[in-house]
Amino acid sequence: MNPPSSLPQQPSSEGGYRPGYEIAAERILEYIVREELQPGARLPTEKDLADAIQMSRTVVREAVKILSALKRLSVQKGRGIYVAEPEGALWRESFAQFLPADLGQVDQMFEFRRHIEAATSRLAAQRAVPAQVKALREAAQLSAEAAARNDIEGFTQADELFHGQVGAAASNMFLSATVGSVQRLQRQVSIIGLAGVAGGSLVVAAEQHLAIAQAIASGDEEQAVALMAEHIDMTMRQFQQEIRHRLFPGDDA
Repeated sequence: MNPPSSLPQQPSSEGGYRPGYEIAAERILEYIVREELQPGARLPTEKDLADAIQMSRTVVREAVKILSALKRLSVQKGRGIYVAEPEGALWRESFAQFLPADLGQVDQMFEFRRHIEAATSRLAAQRAVPAQVKALREAAQLSAEAAARNDIEGFTQADELFHGQVGAAASNMFLSATVGSVQRLQRQVSIIGLAGVAGGSLVVAAEQHLAIAQAIASGDEEQAVALMAEHIDMTMRQFQQEIRHRLFPGDDA
């Protein structure tokens, strides 16, 4: 999903300018945390919510649409806006409390992702059957083709497909489901924290996908784990750098 490009930009508290819908989405999530609203809880009306976060109804409306698409909110026609129920009980608290523009929480998400995907890579190298290897290679190739076109949305979809295929090849439904949950959190970081802007080189990331697929296909557990860890670490650094640049545009550190 591409974020709206026609919305006005507004100053952030740290300086610089960010899209209004991005700030509104972040403030709505902060409001949910501050008010200790649990999944299923009803939010104020659109007008009252706009007053609560001190932004216009138009921008709040767009932010609600985005958060609904990301499954953080549930908009029920004729009833109101609700905090969405997470898909798995294991993720109920962390999913509901995650703030995708908070650098500390983004660090924690990537730290967790690194451990989970190292495990799935090792198991995939042990267990992947030919059909799964084929699906992995195809997903990696899709990411390479999207990267060559500089197609951010296409790459994002191929990236999620690739990591999902690694999870599937691990043949552990719990690990696979966890990979999917972390991907949904990372998508929130991309859309809200980065406003759809890709951090770093898509081409390098795609090359890493191809190398990971080759290691898994060869059954090389240690190489698969090392390459996946390197891939996650690079992605984390890119996200950190881009979010910090957006939040603190005058800080080159």
